[in-house]
Amino acid sequence: MQHPVNKRDEVRRAYLLLGPYQPRLKYPRSKFGKQYRGFNFSWFAQHPWLEYSPSKDAAYCFQCFLFESDPPKHSAFTSEGFKRWCSVNNGSACAFLKHSGNVDSGHSTAQGNSEALKNSAQRISLLVEKQSIEAVTRHRLRLKTTIDCLRWLARQQCDFRGHDESKGSRNRGNFIELIKYSASLNKDVNAVVLENATGNATYTSPKIQKEILNIISNRVRSKIREEIGNAKYCILVDESRDASKKEQMVIVLRYVDIDGYVQERFFDIQHVENTCALTLKNGITKILNYYDLQVENMRGQGYDGASNMRGQWNGLQALFREECKYAYYVHCFSHRLQLALVKTAETLGPVWKFYSMLSSIVNLVTSSSHRFGDFQSAQEDEIAKRLSSGELETGKGANQIGTLPRATDTRWSSHYGSVCSLIDKFEATCTTIDHIGASDPKVTPKVGEAQSISEEMRSFRFVFVLHLMFKIMGITEILCQGLQKKKQDIVNAMALVSNTKV
Repeated sequence: MQHPVNKRDEVRRAYLLLGPYQPRLKYPRSKFGKQYRGFNFSWFAQHPWLEYSPSKDAAYCFQCFLFESDPPKHSAFTSEGFKRWCSVNNGSACAFLKHSGNVDSGHSTAQGNSEALKNSAQRISLLVEKQSIEAVTRHRLRLKTTIDCLRWLARQQCDFRGHDESKGSRNRGNFIELIKYSASLNKDVNAVVLENATGNATYTSPKIQKEILNIISNRVRSKIREEIGNAKYCILVDESRDASKKEQMVIVLRYVDIDGYVQERFFDIQHVENTCALTLKNGITKILNYYDLQVENMRGQGYDGASNMRGQWNGLQALFREECKYAYYVHCFSHRLQLALVKTAETLGPVWKFYSMLSSIVNLVTSSSHRFGDFQSAQEDEIAKRLSSGELETGKGANQIGTLPRATDTRWSSHYGSVCSLIDKFEATCTTIDHIGASDPKVTPKVGEAQSISEEMRSFRFVFVLHLMFKIMGITEILCQGLQKKKQDIVNAMALVSNTKV
């Protein structure tokens, strides 16, 4: 077609509107061998793509002529024209049938192009629709990958973000690195995430992460609400300051599900301006009302013993009792046990001195990586010595190298862990401290403290109190763990308390 490239489709569309030229004439006849043959009008009905040129007495393919390449591939039916009438109506050797060919032939391709050009608007619509479906599929796969990675990190309680999440960073944080790992396992995922995402739709920004986690948390809360139904429930509430010094209030719901099992579900965490009873009450009520949990169905309140919680007149429990007299308040038994143990330890001189010394021992041994390395080496030597003498038995998970955990006032169980660890690693601890005490005071700090601690550790009083607390706290630890079981009831709790007191 001898037309400008940008005009060819317009010219072709005009020809297609006119259709093939198929005149009904008295066609001239030419001699082929001993017979005279000419074009037959009935061929138009058999092959609608045919058109006839009276000036050249030749047949052409209408579609192939319009879409023929340059140079032409089918000159007999495009540029030169077809005149061998003797090869028509020749069975399977018919020239017209050979030209039509199968679905992969050039003629079929030209016909497809003709239909597409005639229905260009529909074709564009189909192309757009196809591209839209593909785009939606890619976006969904990218979003699904983001959601799966967020759910995994949240379930494992891992940090999401890294210090440097730029493309040039060697470690872009847990979230980005987990997406990269997922991409390495699946080529379809790799084709749509991170740098292969469309535009800025990577679905990895902190804002997107928070939105997805918020949606997940709302669905979890809705599921918990569905599980509660119209049953009665109890609330367990505590508040604390986070790293940014903001007060955060945690709400846990306790209820019996439809199968008769006691459930305790973490329900929400909410920032509160202060910890006064009315502020906490308004915050809790707002959450309960949002999920249609009626205060009238509350049958228990579990808090610590702070005055803003347990106050008989203006405490949080009293404010809820005004709305529901059956919402009985129970001061956390485990917390009361902890307060009793701490108070008793503070009033007994030998016990207070023991825990003060225990804290000094832990600080001295674990204060530097060099000392901790010496402590581990001392443990290895001690374990090898006791294994050779038959004092220890080998086995899976036995005789592990460990540390001396620090005790915290908020968790009395941690004191028991410290005592157990010191008894197990007593010789290794003494060896490490003796090594510090024998060092040059000009080079090693706290040499005098180490010598004093070493002498105290080997005293009868320290060892006696160490084993005494090990025995006593072994009993109170059973009670502490028993009181924290979610299926615990008040009758069993009182029985555990009585047994421990005996």
